[in-house]
Amino acid sequence: MTVTLADVAARARVSPATVSRVLNGNYPVAESTRERVLRAVDELDYVLNGPASSLAAATSDLVGVLVNDIADPFFGIMASAAQSAIGEGTSGRGGGEKLAVVCNTGGSPERELTYLTLLQRQRAAAVILMGGSLEDPGHLAATAAKLAKLAEAGTRVVLCGRPPVTGDGNAAALVFDNRAGARRLTEHLLELGHRRIGYAAGPADRTTTRHRLEGHREALAAAGATEGPTVHGAYDRQAGYEATAELLARDPDLTAVVAANDTVALGVCAALRERGLSIPGDVSVAGFDDLPFSVDAVPSLTTVHLPLHEAGVRAGRLAMGTEEPPATGLERVPAELVVRGSTGRPRARALPATADATPST
Repeated sequence: MTVTLADVAARARVSPATVSRVLNGNYPVAESTRERVLRAVDELDYVLNGPASSLAAATSDLVGVLVNDIADPFFGIMASAAQSAIGEGTSGRGGGEKLAVVCNTGGSPERELTYLTLLQRQRAAAVILMGGSLEDPGHLAATAAKLAKLAEAGTRVVLCGRPPVTGDGNAAALVFDNRAGARRLTEHLLELGHRRIGYAAGPADRTTTRHRLEGHREALAAAGATEGPTVHGAYDRQAGYEATAELLARDPDLTAVVAANDTVALGVCAALRERGLSIPGDVSVAGFDDLPFSVDAVPSLTTVHLPLHEAGVRAGRLAMGTEEPPATGLERVPAELVVRGSTGRPRARALPATADATPST
């Protein structure tokens, strides 16, 4: 049953004209009244400009692409590929063109829900959510409810690099095999002879972090190796730099560090060099994602390749309906180990007398 403007007015205890003024923003309204109206809109899940059933069932030419950080190459590569796929076969003069809008959440769960609400109100033709999700039951339930509403209204929903959530409607999910990739990466280090391995992990409340850490620990357990120290931080260079100091403080004899991703690995490498340690002579370093700069790092990074461009193209085509979704709703995207110069066999070493260093900028 479609929620009407009159329903919102009744819930907020104001006139329909006041609701219209608040939503259109074209007339001054008391702040307390405005908040009451917006609360009613959220509670009733009112879709702006959709009072008629014919309009409520229709979709626009808009495709929303939600990313955590468009400046991060991980998201930039996928979003760019998806946008190209969305525009395939269109000239801009005929029918069927879609406008792809990238929505940068900054990793904020509140912002993610806000964008989904805005896309619902705009009757978006499709929505693509990229990257891992926050492992919070309340947020997961709220997101699933939003995605179900979008799907019910005819919006195609695609998850790219994000596992599906129970109740998230008819979403197609492209899931990177982070566990298998991380497991193979740690097996590589174990095969080289490493037994003291630190882990510079991502945020503890993200699905990607958990899956990669689980794969790492599975490999250690299978080899009967003791788990080394783990430090959680952001998916950025500074987090890797800071994590390295703590990892070495907890185990000065580490011979290898696994980083949450390639960007974190750069911070790890910088911190090791400032402490007079060579890579991989003293400490091997491994990343994840195989971002473009990883091959140009010195030494080049051993990492796990994820087909980010291909996944983005696939997500864009699924959003446009030009490719068939996976039969089960879930498609596992393989991860492949890429061995380069930043990993080697461990050797005995003497650490410098001090591990203090001035933080890099």
